[in-house]
Amino acid sequence: MPAQRILDNATGPDRILVVNAGSSSLKLRVLDGDDAIVASADLPAPRGSTDAAATAEAIRGLGPVDAIGHRIVHGGTQFARPVMLDAGVEAKLRALTDLAPLHQPKSLAAVEAVKAVLPDVPAVACFDTAFHATMPAAATTYALPPEWRKRWDLRRYGFHGLSHAYATRRATELLGRRSPAGLRLVTCHLGAGASLAAVLDGRSVDTTMGFTPLEGLVMATRSGSVDPGLVLWLEEHARMPPAELAATLEHRSGLLGLAGTADMRTIIESAAAGEPDASLALDVYVHRLRAGIAAMAASLGGIDALVFTGGVGERAPVVRALAVEGLAFLGLALDSARNEGGAEDREIGVPGASVRTFVLTAREDLQISHEVRGVLAGRRAADQSA
Repeated sequence: MPAQRILDNATGPDRILVVNAGSSSLKLRVLDGDDAIVASADLPAPRGSTDAAATAEAIRGLGPVDAIGHRIVHGGTQFARPVMLDAGVEAKLRALTDLAPLHQPKSLAAVEAVKAVLPDVPAVACFDTAFHATMPAAATTYALPPEWRKRWDLRRYGFHGLSHAYATRRATELLGRRSPAGLRLVTCHLGAGASLAAVLDGRSVDTTMGFTPLEGLVMATRSGSVDPGLVLWLEEHARMPPAELAATLEHRSGLLGLAGTADMRTIIESAAAGEPDASLALDVYVHRLRAGIAAMAASLGGIDALVFTGGVGERAPVVRALAVEGLAFLGLALDSARNEGGAEDREIGVPGASVRTFVLTAREDLQISHEVRGVLAGRRAADQSA
């Protein structure tokens, strides 16, 4: 079943410009009132005045828009839901840059670039951290001294929330439910970055990423969780500077560090041919993934459905099969033909399995559109009651 608009009670503007600023690209999508993409452009991430003209030209070429939704990676503890962007909100987001130095500046540069072209169009900030704001203290708290935790807001935030939120809504629809109430879902966003979420009643109760997007699963170039003592050892005994440690863990680790490539397709092909480093990389990746899925299921007290999304989650049936192969004790079982075939949103589990399994196309743009419509509908209601 192809991705489609998920109906909700929030009505709103006809054309929404969704702005997704990544580390290397600025993705612009215009969605109409039925959430169909009617215009798009992909540009290099804005880095200043040198590409302002190209960005402005691209935005004008998309046609008129009624509202704007910006993906913002970090909302800290202040933003647990999408909000209208204004000068005060932007100032607070800049203050959070230290928590996401690789991502927050790109998001804010995109806000400025779009605002320069469309200054009078209402804009909404949609946060990757907000979906995880519902996690209980047991899941967010690091076992650190209180003076540390309070002074620097040292806690687990979680990321990829827009993708996990969309996957939750879409899976609920595919399960034939009008509401996620009572559902226990584990959503797997497996892309260049990767994280899992445990979702109960439509709310995140646990996730694998933490204070930064480095925690958790093995990723394309990120290490995922490592013993903090290992990092301290490298700093003390190898005299490795913090900047080098950060760059290595972020950009030269993960699949790239294990196999010499961050491309999962290449790793799968090389592993099938018996290449040792590729085989090890795939084994490590799947080992961490299986353990993470089981941990999320434990946080939920059981599981009703497992959902794969993201580039690897959508296009690597081998990874899905290997992950589920080790989780039969949870009631998971894949149908080989369904797992291997098709590109649309679909169920891939064995018919009648006690836990259902789905693969979905990642659609952060639809989640952002959904959140923009909700915020604007709320504002209209407030204006009408004033």
